[in-house]
Amino acid sequence: MAMFTRSQTQMESREQEPPSLSPALSIRWWSKETVAVVTGANKGIGFALVKKLAHLGLTVVLTARDDERGGQAAESLRAQGLVDVHFSVLDVSDPVSIDAFVSWFRNHFTALDILVNNAAVSFNDIHENSVDNAELVVKTNFYGSKLLTEALLPMFRRSPSIGRILNVSSRLGSVNKVRNPNMGRMLQGEDLTEEHIEAMVGSFLEDVRKGTWKSQGWPEVWTDYAVSKLALNAYTKVLATRYDGCGLSANCFCPGFTQTSMTGGKGTRTADEAAEVGATIALLPPENLPTGKFFMGCNPVINSKL
Repeated sequence: MAMFTRSQTQMESREQEPPSLSPALSIRWWSKETVAVVTGANKGIGFALVKKLAHLGLTVVLTARDDERGGQAAESLRAQGLVDVHFSVLDVSDPVSIDAFVSWFRNHFTALDILVNNAAVSFNDIHENSVDNAELVVKTNFYGSKLLTEALLPMFRRSPSIGRILNVSSRLGSVNKVRNPNMGRMLQGEDLTEEHIEAMVGSFLEDVRKGTWKSQGWPEVWTDYAVSKLALNAYTKVLATRYDGCGLSANCFCPGFTQTSMTGGKGTRTADEAAEVGATIALLPPENLPTGKFFMGCNPVINSKL
């Protein structure tokens, strides 16, 4: 059995060339047989990550919930000579879609090496903070990534290179954004479990339903998105602890304020620049690969415990 699993800047109108190889990736442990899955990848950071990984010689599965847009995105990369880019529909907010994707993956590939959970939604503009869509945000950003990860865990390859899970997250989901001290202590506890995390998420959604979420110590900026990423960060910590020393690495990556549709095109860096860092983290040499770390911004050297 396999092992498991905001200041505004002007966007550049021209398409950028793929970023150059980071010095951290000078030792290539991967090959064409190395398989990566990137979710939410028909545009933005996900698309840029697929392009970067494919340029570096991996086989990459681009997933998107929209069949037409995802297919067009994959075809645009194949037209650039990136023939080892594959596409499959995947809506991480839908367990049926997750099951269908995993079945498709099993039929097309023998094993998985890298999973990048990038798919996420937010319904707030930069300076807004509505929780009208809190359930969908949590369902997609936390539960979707969790369910997909658990479904793919048995597909990870037994290899000295170590299986890798990279969850694209946000500093908005840092524990220090939680103003409830009891909740903060629970999230930082050594005995943190999935049950604790799901209880936290359930408590937040109950506060949303009761209209009391503003007074209960939840993050104050993009609250529903922040809570979803807080849960994802905590889940990554649980995964890292569970599989430490067993050939599976789990880390989080905050790309920072990036020019994407989620930010309305505003940001201090491009999606390609963010993808350069994400790819560097995902492809660190096995001897330098940490687990249970939160990488922040465009500097892969700076990391901290989740």
